[in-house]
Amino acid sequence: MIKVKAGGSEPLEKILKRFKKKCEKEGLIKDIKRSSFYEKPSQRRRRKLRKMIKRAQKADALPTTFRK
Repeated sequence: MIKVKAGGSEPLEKILKRFKKKCEKEGLIKDIKRSSFYEKPSQRRRRKLRKMIKRAQKADALPTTFRK
């Protein structure tokens, strides 16, 4: 659950902006959009495979000092 604390006389727009940023960072909006329609199992596998490939390429592109 995402929580945002309001500080004193902070305007509602600023609080809402922080909340949206946290939602985006958590990937909540992306999950809601993805689950709003049916995704065939083959499409799900393809998406996961693309994600794995992208993650591997990103790891190879990083210098060795930043790897875990």
